[in-house]
Amino acid sequence: MAAGKVAAPKVPPVRLDELRDDDAPDFQRGERYDGIRFTRASADGEELSATDFIECEFNGVSFNEAQLRGATFRDCIFAEPFAPVFPAARTSWQDVEITNPRWGSAELYEGSWRSVRIDGGKLDFVNLRGSKLVDVQISDCIINELDLGGVTGTRVALKNCTIGILDVTGARFKDVDLRTSEFRGINGLAGLTGAVIDDYQLNLMAPLLASHLGIRVL
Repeated sequence: MAAGKVAAPKVPPVRLDELRDDDAPDFQRGERYDGIRFTRASADGEELSATDFIECEFNGVSFNEAQLRGATFRDCIFAEPFAPVFPAARTSWQDVEITNPRWGSAELYEGSWRSVRIDGGKLDFVNLRGSKLVDVQISDCIINELDLGGVTGTRVALKNCTIGILDVTGARFKDVDLRTSEFRGINGLAGLTGAVIDDYQLNLMAPLLASHLGIRVL
């Protein structure tokens, strides 16, 4: 890679063929769902820990308070997923596209994300603390609070996002691109090591950096 360049996430489009429709699914914990299209279905309150979803499409599916701890999503497409409370800790996401999510509190800590794209949407609190992120792109999102504390991130990009508080305490970054996004506040500035920002962001961060380094500006 040439000096001064940042490696972009590798997120190829997800292609799904010959899906069978299930608009009234009977979700069961620990089951494997393969090659299914769910449309306007509800998984609200379901116990779905350790459940596998492989090559599935979710259109307008509600996951409010669905217990998804340890679930796996691979080769999946989500359109307008809804969940005021989204308990999905230690989940695995690989080759996943998510468009216009509406999540309130998304508990996604200690998860594994590889080749994941999120486009659009409004999210209140996204907790990815302690997760491993490889080839992840989040674009055009409004996020009130994004917790990346303790995250290991490689080829991650936040593009044109508006973020209230970004927490990067203890994060380990390589090729993490924050350019074009806006932040109201950042916690754990030392965790930005390995991230890339633009000149405008640097000017906005100057007071935070000065405070972090104990510099007085008179």
